[in-house]
Amino acid sequence: MSTETGERRPEPIKAVPVRHVGRWIGGAIVLFLAFLVIRSMIVNPNFQWPVIGAYLFDTRVFNGLLTTLWLTGASMVIGIVGGVLLAVMRLSANPIVSGAAGIYIWLFRGTPLITQLIFWAFLGALYPTIGFGIPFGPTFFGFQTTQVITPAVAATLGLGLNEAAYMSEIVRAGLNSIDEGQTEAASALGMTRGRILRRIILPQAMRVIIPPTGNQVISMLKTTSLVTAIGYTELMVVVGQIYAQNYKTIPLLIVAAIWYLACTSVLTVFQSWIERKFSPDLARQPNWASRMFGFRFGRKEWE
Repeated sequence: MSTETGERRPEPIKAVPVRHVGRWIGGAIVLFLAFLVIRSMIVNPNFQWPVIGAYLFDTRVFNGLLTTLWLTGASMVIGIVGGVLLAVMRLSANPIVSGAAGIYIWLFRGTPLITQLIFWAFLGALYPTIGFGIPFGPTFFGFQTTQVITPAVAATLGLGLNEAAYMSEIVRAGLNSIDEGQTEAASALGMTRGRILRRIILPQAMRVIIPPTGNQVISMLKTTSLVTAIGYTELMVVVGQIYAQNYKTIPLLIVAAIWYLACTSVLTVFQSWIERKFSPDLARQPNWASRMFGFRFGRKEWE
């Protein structure tokens, strides 16, 4: 084909889509193996699915689940607030403040969590009373430690204060990911350090902080089972009490596993939503189906 000037036009390109044969074969193998596993679980009478269905929505199990969720939320609130405070202290130019935060992190990350839980539960053995007054002077009022540090309080403090040590490193990594030039520019505009942290540093650092924080929340949901060491009742404790009576160990453990999977699935979806909220670039990335099979489902941002 030529133009009026005699120049030959290039032939139109015939684009041929890439055939991802390996993806289809791999997907078929995975689906076949998944089918075998699911079928074996369904037809195997030892799983005792009727027993699982009978206890899945049992009042005792549901109350244990609510306790687990409450304990997870309260501990993470303490951990996140304490982690932000410790991270700011760790980055302080004051060596005493920075050193105090470093010692806290070293202590709580260096000792087992179950040891810390037991320590808080038996704090009354070290300090029988907790008083408030003038240091080295008179005490205005006080309480019996065993009345204040109940198993619920001990579990919350043990999990929350331990989590703060780990969250501080996550927050510190997020703060360090922001270029120092932004802080200098904001300082030149007359902004205080606290306002710089709230308005400039933290909003950008959230893109780095959120993913590992989501993992910590999911991990905390399962870590709450350790409170059985101090006699606090949550999902795994309730399940254990039930199968200790009826000897249906495997079905009751599956009941607990189903609830844990349901909760972690909800948390994972919520984490993904928050990540996309703070990272607009993620909204343009392909979803799981497109990464697996090469399809695109309605993502106008990246089509």
